[in-house]
Amino acid sequence: MSPDVDVLLGRARAWMAEDPDPRTQQELGSVVAAVEAGDEAATADLADRFRGTLEFGTAGLRGALGAGSHRMNRVVVTRAAAGLAAYLLDQHASEGGSGHLSVVIGYDARHDSDVFARDTAEVMTGAGIAAWVMPRPLPTPVLAFAIRELGCAAGVMVTASHNPPQDNGYKVYLGDGSQIVPPADAEIAARIDAVGRLADVPRGPAGTVLGEDVVDHYLDTVAGLASDGPRDLDLVYTPLHGVGGPSVLQVLETAGFAAPRVVERQEQPDPDFPTVGFPNPEEPGAMDLALELAAQTDADLVVANDPDADRCAAAVPGETGWRMLRGDEVGALLAHHLLARGRTGTFACSIVSSSLLGKLATAAGQPYAETLTGFKWIARAEGLAFGYEEALGYCVDPEHVRDKDGVSALLLLCELAAELKADGRTLVDLLDDIAREHGLHATDQVSVRVADLALIPAAMQRLREQPPAELGGLAVLGVDDLGEGVGGLPPTDGLRYRLADGARVIVRPSGTEPKVKCYLEVVVPVEAGQEDGVEAARISAATRLDALGTDIRAAAGLG
Repeated sequence: MSPDVDVLLGRARAWMAEDPDPRTQQELGSVVAAVEAGDEAATADLADRFRGTLEFGTAGLRGALGAGSHRMNRVVVTRAAAGLAAYLLDQHASEGGSGHLSVVIGYDARHDSDVFARDTAEVMTGAGIAAWVMPRPLPTPVLAFAIRELGCAAGVMVTASHNPPQDNGYKVYLGDGSQIVPPADAEIAARIDAVGRLADVPRGPAGTVLGEDVVDHYLDTVAGLASDGPRDLDLVYTPLHGVGGPSVLQVLETAGFAAPRVVERQEQPDPDFPTVGFPNPEEPGAMDLALELAAQTDADLVVANDPDADRCAAAVPGETGWRMLRGDEVGALLAHHLLARGRTGTFACSIVSSSLLGKLATAAGQPYAETLTGFKWIARAEGLAFGYEEALGYCVDPEHVRDKDGVSALLLLCELAAELKADGRTLVDLLDDIAREHGLHATDQVSVRVADLALIPAAMQRLREQPPAELGGLAVLGVDDLGEGVGGLPPTDGLRYRLADGARVIVRPSGTEPKVKCYLEVVVPVEAGQEDGVEAARISAATRLDALGTDIRAAAGLG
């Protein structure tokens, strides 16, 4: 047996000695035994399990469940909780140490979410920090609401959002209810790294389980966002085996809507997500059951949440069947709805979202801001009134939930659809009106998954060294290297191409997957007075987007 394998086995045995979970102890023990027997596949598996520590960043932790330092398990979570507790105590001391620290902890219905929440609570109380635990598996926005409602120093949500069933995650919020951003992520990570033996981490009681009061207050607050108006709407809804169902049904009922038809096979939380290959409404096939039910029942609208209900998806009927609305389309509809109701303040979106939001805000005399990708940045826009990102995330009530919230977004989208239906119109009709006024803003995304991670920096380097002069037949008018910080934004690895006719392309490495992502947008004017002007613009836009996608892949060497 090679010295490298001996070192690897030593790390594995030391990890098992600390592991408080007999299941992962046994799992790792089986792998170790196979390695000792000379199994090459087991050796590769063990090496992957211990290829460093699961990295704590601005998304907290997220990874596959299992034994080892590079997996989500009780050892990794306990260390993360101890590091977070140390950070909070240090911050509290540096700010004068007035008052008592508290943390609220939420969890979804994924495998081990409740276990990781309990471990976190015990570590917090062991450190002298009060721990409030949500009463049951609940949507992530309920946790974000509770942080502000209870005046906590921080919040932890145990969820992997819309990741595959084998994953779990650990999302950290600070006292304003926003997700962490630099430098807090690095400072917490440093304290996690400084945690010594797990046996030396003090543990206390498993916190105080909250009653339903805070949940009810959240649900009432969300329902209160809807104004008086029409409520006739035939809805189909799916929580995609997640935890959003009870919250959505109660909010809709309180706001005066009839109960939606719920996709029965996806109604109950199930951590194995048996009816979908990938529990993300954006993924092909994920919405098939909901669209089938809608077609069978002649529904007006399909709405969905991802498993932790912080995102909202929608589909509408068309001449050739049902179609999913893009995140940018829902963002424009919600922004238009809020502006029409007199919402004032900053309307913000990420740099990879459509530029249409800026035109809507400007036309209404409201400020507009672009941020880096992710709600940790959008939520920090000064004077935020509404924020969204193209990946189905919408913040419609930043006063109470300073994060994306799929429950409140769903309600307001239903309210808008009902108002339009009462006038004999649809969400698509409103999108067409917006296109006539501001031009048809069509967006698309090209994601290139790579097996060799070295291809990602190579593609970015190639684009920097050999910038294209033209993309999709449109001249490149300017290039912004986002790594240098542009327009007051923090530096991030990415390139933005400003093209003729208002088009643009943004290229960046994915922060969570082995992908290069290319975000495309074209703007096509709609001919005034032309009966089929919007449809003609839509056809032209589709052609332009295809050409852009082909050219940017080729320019990056990923064609």
